[in-house]
Amino acid sequence: MKRIIAVPTQRKCLCAHFGHCEEFALYETDNGEIRTEKFIEPPPHEPGVYPAWLASMGVTHVIAGGMGQRAVSLFRNSGIEPLVGAPARPPRELVIDFLQNRLETGMNACDH
Repeated sequence: MKRIIAVPTQRKCLCAHFGHCEEFALYETDNGEIRTEKFIEPPPHEPGVYPAWLASMGVTHVIAGGMGQRAVSLFRNSGIEPLVGAPARPPRELVIDFLQNRLETGMNACDH
């Protein structure tokens, strides 16, 4: 199964709140394997921009530390599954854990 997974990053590590990230790590995967990895600078952050922007690139999942409830809804409405409460680790490790059904998520680090 092909998936495109986005991870908001700051200094090449998961950013605690996706709306404050420096860039997104994008991973194209197929049959449980990472095929490509790239880092992309996002457009200026405004409510609703990131879900539409990531959807336009075919993203299927976003792994985040924290995300507001409105953003969670916007992602779901855009066909993107948000995985919230991930630990602050390098994005590649998070994606590998997700692909191997080992990604542990906890409390949403965002309260709005």
